[in-house]
Amino acid sequence: MKLVLTCEHGGNITPEDFKTYFEGQEAVLNSHRGYDLGALDLFQFLKPLADYALYSETSRLFIELNRSLHHPELFSEFTKSLSKAEKEQLIDTYYLPYRTAVENTIMNWVNQNETVLHISIHSFTPNLNGIERHCDIGLLFDSCRNSEKAFCKFFKEDILRKAPNLKVRYNYPYLGKADGFTTHLRKQSQNNYLGIELEINQKHAVNNAFPDELKLALFSALKSVL
Repeated sequence: MKLVLTCEHGGNITPEDFKTYFEGQEAVLNSHRGYDLGALDLFQFLKPLADYALYSETSRLFIELNRSLHHPELFSEFTKSLSKAEKEQLIDTYYLPYRTAVENTIMNWVNQNETVLHISIHSFTPNLNGIERHCDIGLLFDSCRNSEKAFCKFFKEDILRKAPNLKVRYNYPYLGKADGFTTHLRKQSQNNYLGIELEINQKHAVNNAFPDELKLALFSALKSVL
């Protein structure tokens, strides 16, 4: 099995040519809306296990790499007013190179009859719209795909063996079949692709990093199930 790791929301960088659209918006850029706190730290920790890994530090408020081109949130309120030509520039410069690199790598292996496990690493805010999220780790997958369901079952069991104090939930706080990069990639391969989104509660993050104990538990569990 080939392991592909990605991190679509690793940072909150806005390119110099578009800085004016984000003037005075530092608080938003530094919030959970601007990037996934701690996600890049976890990505780098798990990277030695991967056969291929790619991340982005461009803010999701600039262009949302984890949404399809037709999704209404591809551009945020800060970039929706850009001209068609400017939006196409962002798609051609930031969106397509990232997505195409990952997709081509996966499909090359799939076409060689390799099984590819793709884990997209994210984090989530512990409280959204006044509602507390009761979860430490979320495993998002398509429940109609038995291979993804089986992987998440074994992965969860192994995580809890390493860290029984953690609360691990399936398809929480989001559904694995919602619009996203893994959802798109599932359509490209019915059999040899497993797309999992790994969501970590940001309450565990300190200085944009997760505790070593949590990262070690995930590293060990992932290594065990590969």
